[in-house]
Amino acid sequence: MVAGIHHITLITRKVQANVDFYVGFLGLRLVKRTGGFEDATQLHLFYGDAAGSPGSLVSFLVWEDGSPGRPGIGQVGEISLAIDPASIGFWLTRALSAGLKPEGPSDEFGEPVLRLKDPDGVIVKLVGAKDLQSAAPWASDKIPQEHAVRRIRGATLFSETPEETQDLLVKHFGYRPEAINGAISRLASEPGDIIDIRDARGFWASAPGTGTVDHVAFRASDDAELQSARTALQAVDSWPTAMHDRKYFRSLYVREPGRILFELATDAPGMLVDEDETTLGTRLFAPDDKAERLAELNVILPQFSMPGEPRVIYRDLPFVHRFFAPTEPDGTVFILLHGSGASETTLMPIAHKVDEQATLLGVRGRALEEGAPRWFRRITPFTFDQADIASEAEAFAAFIDGAIKAYGLDPERVVYVGYSNGANLINAMLSLHPHLIRRTVLLRSMAVLTDPPPADMSDADVLIIAGAKDDYGPYAQPLAERLRADGATVNLQTIPHGHELTDADVPIIQAWLKRSN
Repeated sequence: MVAGIHHITLITRKVQANVDFYVGFLGLRLVKRTGGFEDATQLHLFYGDAAGSPGSLVSFLVWEDGSPGRPGIGQVGEISLAIDPASIGFWLTRALSAGLKPEGPSDEFGEPVLRLKDPDGVIVKLVGAKDLQSAAPWASDKIPQEHAVRRIRGATLFSETPEETQDLLVKHFGYRPEAINGAISRLASEPGDIIDIRDARGFWASAPGTGTVDHVAFRASDDAELQSARTALQAVDSWPTAMHDRKYFRSLYVREPGRILFELATDAPGMLVDEDETTLGTRLFAPDDKAERLAELNVILPQFSMPGEPRVIYRDLPFVHRFFAPTEPDGTVFILLHGSGASETTLMPIAHKVDEQATLLGVRGRALEEGAPRWFRRITPFTFDQADIASEAEAFAAFIDGAIKAYGLDPERVVYVGYSNGANLINAMLSLHPHLIRRTVLLRSMAVLTDPPPADMSDADVLIIAGAKDDYGPYAQPLAERLRADGATVNLQTIPHGHELTDADVPIIQAWLKRSN
């Protein structure tokens, strides 16, 4: 067994703040950006040394705007990174200059330790570990190589079964007991990294979510070693899973007796399997790397900028939202409202197909139905909560006003695109807030106001696309007639499909935009 830590994977809520901390402040190298292996629509970032060496890798699953978790029993409570012991003063000064609130330096097991919190509240310790060196040193402009983070030092486990947790790590993962300090037992690997097991009996329960560690991965030399470990773990009933191909390594997962998730990952093929060392971390990959899928993911996944690059500064507005800024914007802005149970990114791929140079602003509805987002409550599939429609329409109107001012959008270049429940909110807003929405595309829409107020829609240009096989299709014509009666210009088109979104919508929207511009 190679032994030692391969990588540690955490969960973050805001990708830009995460990149700013781990690249901008800590000076790690972004060595890989990829769609998730379980869910390609989830961004997964890897930070590490110059070559993305095993033992240097800290990775993050990006749950953009996801719910915060809570560290506790059955989780990793802290991670630690190795620096030169003489660099503690450099990092203390750097942390204070950055407006952080470091704790320490303190002494832990004879090593100087500086405690920091990342933007999600994860405790990150910088530990002076003189014997740990980087396999491929990496230095940034503002961090000289002698002060740079070298690699992972270790992790602290919160276990309510500390003896059993230690026994598993010693027997199956190549660690040996090294020292005890109060409630913490320290284990060390042959390469020199450590696992601290904290006796957490009596601690609060953990909760998954952003700001927590998902798992610690240990190193294996090859597939044969993975299979050997799997067989050995099955013999002690440790719930190992089947092996997985993660492109950059192959792995298996196991929950130790205290329910902390461990992974065993091979060193090969490594982070250089699809990039040269000079270009590591500069482009997006996905598990299958199909061109069409990558193009879609480039729109769906949250954008971020490297430190010092121009960026979108997200504003604190009453609706969760997502921007996509094209390389060469043409000035058009699509404001996108999803259907029931979807998200702020759902309409981004089809909107990008309509106009690759348009800026996209996807917005998430605030009403929930069985935990999934909607724009307003419904009573039955065809009847809706009228008070909730009015309330959410007013809130969305305030959001639009704030977004236009905060992001410097040109109202004359804004096109609202809504699908199903999102389209229904838009058509209600044409009555409730006339003159706010001037150009809009309503996909699979129906009128939802039972008693709409009179409204002047003379400046509204509306494209309605209905599905001939859609149960909601028959409602499109009455909607069009209602909007026309209030003065709107309405173009009603029907496609030979059901309620689903389809590429057949794209040329119709393109032709309408060309005519209405």
